[in-house]
Parts: sequence; C-alpha cells; structure tokens
Amino acid sequence: MRTGTLAVQLYSVIDALQADRPGTFARLAALGFRHVEPFALGLWNTHPDELAASARALRADLDEAGLGVGSVHIAVSADSQASAIETCRILGTDTAFVPIPWLVDGFDERALETHDGVRALADRLNAAARELARAGIRLGYHNHHFEWVRLPDGARAFDVLWELLDPEILAEVDVYWAAVAGQDPAEVLERLGERAVAAHLKDGPAKPDAPQTPIGTGDVDIPAALRAGTHLRWHITEIDRTEADRFELLAANRQALLEGGLTAP
Repeated sequence: MRTGTLAVQLYSVIDALQADRPGTFARLAALGFRHVEPFALGLWNTHPDELAASARALRADLDEAGLGVGSVHIAVSADSQASAIETCRILGTDTAFVPIPWLVDGFDERALETHDGVRALADRLNAAARELARAGIRLGYHNHHFEWVRLPDGARAFDVLWELLDPEILAEVDVYWAAVAGQDPAEVLERLGERAVAAHLKDGPAKPDAPQTPIGTGDVDIPAALRAGTHLRWHITEIDRTEADRFELLAANRQALLEGGLTAP
C-alpha cells in the first residue's frame, strides 16, 4: 500500500502555541514530526500586512525547529486572494484548504442548508481556486460533519457541493467528522478519488462533543480509510478535543500509524 507523509495540524496544540510557540515546535519535532499544517492565520478581512507578518514569524519559528509545511488552512476573500497567495509563498506550500464555510467571506454553515447556498459557496470557491492556480497554488475544502445535512429535496449538501466544485479543487477528508456524520470514511475517500490529497486522522466515539482517544481505540476504522485512500499525499494527525495530554496523544497516534505501516514519517 502506498503511504502518504505524516504531518500534524497545529490546531491540536493551539493552547501550547499561544503559551510558547518555539517550545511547542521543539516538542513536536522531538516527537518525530517533520511536517505541520498551520490553521488559518487570520480571517478574510485581516489586513494583508498583518497576515504576511504572522506568516513570516511562523515560518521563522518553524525553521528553527526544522519543521516543514505540507499544507495550510486559509480564509477566502470575496475579491482578491493576494493575501492567501502571499501566505502560501512565505510558508513554502502549494496546497491550501478552506477548513469551514465561515472562513469564506459572506458565508457560514447556513449556506449548506439550501441548493442556492451550496451553489453560491461553490461559485466562490471555484473563483478563488482559479486565482490561486494562476499563482501555482491548489485550493481544497476540508469537511466537518455538517456538510452531510439534508437539503430540502433530500440530497446531501456534501454531495451537491462536490458536484458543483471544479474538478481541480482538492479534498481534505476529516475521517473522524465523516464518521460523526454517519458516513464510511473509506467510501468517502473512494468516491472523491484523486481529488482527496490529504486526510485528518483521529479516533474516538465518533460523537460531536466526545473527547478523542488514541488511534485504534475508537469507532473510526482508520486502516480501512487509508487502504481506500492510497492516493493521499498527506496523513495529518489532529486533535479537536480530548481529556488526554495532547502531546502524549499525538505521540500515540504517530506511533500507531507508523507501526501499522499506514504512513511514512
């Protein structure tokens, strides 16, 4: 089985980053991580100079710890994507994901409740993707669980959204949130095919507010998902909420993925 490269979503340790970012990066590197995925550094209306300064400071701290950036989460403006392009350039990545609708100017989760809302969201993402592509950057979308809401005609917003998004738009499949939505993550990855280039990997009871647990101890069949997603480039371990020590959980998840032959360091 072809394996993707392991990374860690920095939201997993957001509190530690706010307390001591260089020290947090040093701890992640000591655990064996070599790549990270930063969460969005600002909103769609964050001033470009502020966003660029944040990206440069983040890049400097990552360099000090020897950490690379595989992909990044970004916000999408209603007009120019110049700030997002500059963020990617500074961080050294050609892959960016929109992690949630409210990071798209003018949208929130309510856009997924109607066909018109889903179409408008897709149109905005398609336009942003075309601008990013001209700069050599690929745009993608990251799911949670609410994308699988039923539209008035019974169709699921997730399916309609991906039908309307241009083929060039990539998918970052969060296997945990897909399971929370009652979906089979392996089937989701199979349907998306080569568009799925990254996956967020975590385990637990697959309930919205439940604490997450080490990979292999919950209700998410991550080995099956990764067997279905042999085309994935990035395997990103992430923690949303947990009762465990976050660094210990990240270490356990890294070990489970590597010892299972499911990922590459």
